[in-house]
Amino acid sequence: MFDLGRRVIFMVVIVALTGCARSSPPTADPVADKAAVEAVSLAWKEAYNARDAAAVTALYGDDAVLSAPGARAVRGKAAIGDYFVKTIAQFSTSGLTVTDEPMGETIASCDLAWHWKTYTVTDQTGVVVDAGKLITLFQRTNGKWLIVGDTWNSDGTAAPPVAPAATSAGAS
Repeated sequence: MFDLGRRVIFMVVIVALTGCARSSPPTADPVADKAAVEAVSLAWKEAYNARDAAAVTALYGDDAVLSAPGARAVRGKAAIGDYFVKTIAQFSTSGLTVTDEPMGETIASCDLAWHWKTYTVTDQTGVVVDAGKLITLFQRTNGKWLIVGDTWNSDGTAAPPVAPAATSAGAS
């Protein structure tokens, strides 16, 4: 029985190592990977603020998932493109701009990377109208880093529920 346990552990280790080996080998320069991921993030902001939904969409993988606050998950590049056409139009009409502020660190390993940051949304006068946190998952596909998972949430709090008015029946 003990021998079977060792064999199972050995097989699990082999399967895990094989899974990483199937992806392209890790690059010798993790600093370059981090810089490449940050470049994708910067390109996203530049395209979004330039109101270029096609350029934003091009940064996503074919099977990417977008999880925006208050909305159902959006799956696939085409659906994500449709989402950004709508939201960029709303931002444009309102004169809003999004800016990220570094927080945390970009982590890259093999063909996956992620980072989390804070963001602010400002109006045309520079007043911050929203702020929050974001986390983005990247995957290297054919040598190019693409966004495969994207989510964010606002630091703003929902308005408290309105308390029911007191009635004479409840007063003593």
